[in-house]
Amino acid sequence: MNLGPHRDKKIMINSLISKREKNMKEDGLKLVLLTIVAILLAGCGTTGDKQRQQTSSRLESRTVSRAPASAPAVSQGLAEDTEFSAAALDDPEGPLSVRTVYFDYDSSAVREEFRETVTAHASYLAANASASVTLQGHADERGTREYNRALGEARALSVRSQLVLLGATAEQIKTVSYGEERPVAEGHDEKSYAVNRRVEILY
Repeated sequence: MNLGPHRDKKIMINSLISKREKNMKEDGLKLVLLTIVAILLAGCGTTGDKQRQQTSSRLESRTVSRAPASAPAVSQGLAEDTEFSAAALDDPEGPLSVRTVYFDYDSSAVREEFRETVTAHASYLAANASASVTLQGHADERGTREYNRALGEARALSVRSQLVLLGATAEQIKTVSYGEERPVAEGHDEKSYAVNRRVEILY
C-alpha cells in the first residue's frame, strides 16, 4: 500500500496550519501594539490638555498681576476724599486744576499719567449733573491741515469716551477740533510739538 500521497497531503495541511497560527499570532501582536499606541496617544493628549490648561492659568494669573492696581485706588480715593462741588473747580491745588491732557506723536490714546486727571473730571461731572464741559482737540503742525483736524477730533473723542466710561454723561460733553490752528508754542522743535499735541478741558 502506497502512503506517499497521503503523507504529502498531511505535511501540506500541517504546513498551512502552522502558517495560519503564525499569522494569527502576528495579527494578535499587531492588535496589542495598536492598542498600546492608542493608549499612549490618549495619555499624551490628556497631558497636553493639562499642560495647556496650566499654561493658560499661568498666563491669566500673570495678566491679572500686571494690571495696574493703582487705577481703582485712584477712583476710590477721588470719590472718598474730594468734595466735587462748584468750588472744586477753583481750587488751584485740587485734581481739577489740571485742564490739559497731552498726547504722543500721531496718537489719540490717553497716556497713563493723565488717567487720574480724566478720572477726577469724570467724577466731578458725575456728581454735578448740571455741569458741562468742552473738549478742544489740538495737533502739532506736522501733517496736512485736514489730517491734523481729524487727529485733534480723535483726541477729544478719546478723552470724551473715558469721561463717559467713568461716570459722566454724553450730554455733558461737547467736542471740537482745531487741529494745528491754535498752537500754544510757535516753535518748530519737539518741545513745541509736545505741548501742542493736547486736549484742553474747558468748563
